[in-house]
Amino acid sequence: AGCHTNFSVTPMRKAGGYEVITKVCEAFGKVAAEHIAEYGEGNDKRLTGKHETCSINQFKYGVADRGASIRIPRSAEKDGKGYMEDRRPAANCDPYRVAARVMKTAGECLAEEAAPAAEAKAD
Repeated sequence: AGCHTNFSVTPMRKAGGYEVITKVCEAFGKVAAEHIAEYGEGNDKRLTGKHETCSINQFKYGVADRGASIRIPRSAEKDGKGYMEDRRPAANCDPYRVAARVMKTAGECLAEEAAPAAEAKAD
């Protein structure tokens, strides 16, 4: 069983948020193994690529894709803002470790985006 984790930060819920969602999804893909390590025991048995799961050895995200690692709701694409759902955490996960890992990756990703903007304002 899974502990699907819905996640958003303020920029994802504002106009233009869909682009932020996809940027964070790309960042999640770069550290997929680090996320899996925090997502509970036995995920290799659950994340097989069958029964609406993505293989533990693959990372993908998509709109309304229940077979993806990260599902983006159709409403987020339609509205241009919303949230994302990480479908990889197992039911036996420690939700605090999952939240910490999600926040770390998203925070690093969004900080990289903010740094050039801050530098441009300083010039």
